[in-house]
Amino acid sequence: MFTSNNFIGDWLPVVITLIIFGLLTWLVQAVFFNKLKHTGDENIFARQLGMLTLMLVGLITVVIMLPVSESLELQILSLIGLVLSGLLAFSSTTLFSNLMAGALMRFTQPFRTGDFISFDTFFGRVTELGLFDCEIQTETRELVSIPNNLLINKPLSVIRRSGTIISVELSLGYDLHHSKIDTLLLQAAKQTGLEDPFVHVTQLGDFSVTYRVSGLLVEIKNLLTARSNFHRHVLDCLHDNDIEIMSPTFVSQHAGPDVERKIAHSPGFNQIQNDNTAEDVVFDKAEQAQQQATDKVDLLEQIKTLESKIPEAEKDQRKAMEKRIDTLKQELAEIKNVVETPEDE
Repeated sequence: MFTSNNFIGDWLPVVITLIIFGLLTWLVQAVFFNKLKHTGDENIFARQLGMLTLMLVGLITVVIMLPVSESLELQILSLIGLVLSGLLAFSSTTLFSNLMAGALMRFTQPFRTGDFISFDTFFGRVTELGLFDCEIQTETRELVSIPNNLLINKPLSVIRRSGTIISVELSLGYDLHHSKIDTLLLQAAKQTGLEDPFVHVTQLGDFSVTYRVSGLLVEIKNLLTARSNFHRHVLDCLHDNDIEIMSPTFVSQHAGPDVERKIAHSPGFNQIQNDNTAEDVVFDKAEQAQQQATDKVDLLEQIKTLESKIPEAEKDQRKAMEKRIDTLKQELAEIKNVVETPEDE
């Protein structure tokens, strides 16, 4: 016979379990996941996967605590497993593969926010690392989303933050000795600001010799501008020395040594200097995303350093440190987790 005492005795453990589970969920969310929230977009996956796992464990715990027979309990657990299997089976294979690829890249970390990457026909800087795709900003300021499963199934080129090699290839006539060309091309590389420049002769064609001059660019943020300036300096160094740049199939023919050759020399007037670079316009969102990630790391390091010094500090110093930590945490909280796309004016 059903009585109120039996009802309370049967369901009281379930209620207590739900209350304890709710408190644990709130505690984990407040203490652990809120700390991960300030470490960057790369940890979105860890936060969401952790909450999903916690909810699943809580659901199974509540089922086990239900005042039902063992056979019914097994049936409920089997139903939960069947529902989860059905969700995985009926969900898109591509969606699931992108999710797994995103998880894999969180561990391998082939690139970070702000890095230059080249994938298939796309080249740009990484602005966001999502659960299912990666967003890059291209040289035309467009935002392109690349599925994660493609990034792990095809070759991917990442420019190292410590520097990259940039090159200029050009064709010159056989009437010019390579030693003179080497000197001028190395001069152009040094004027561009490249380190450890070198010159290669890559091809001996029917009508011209192909040279490639290269150098190490340390400041990769100005990659586009450096490449453009490199070409400019090569033109100036060669033309100012009356050296004509040939196309691979062009034959230079002159009627005599006194004929004036139409070669553009550097202008005698002062050129207008433009302080803005192409990167300021092209990679604005990528630069903002990288700066945001850098600021978060710096703030976390400052907080960690101050917290380690508190136990050994005196009372007055301890209060000042605690106040400074609160200020840093407030600054950390004000940094947006997702960089907004600038609106077109």
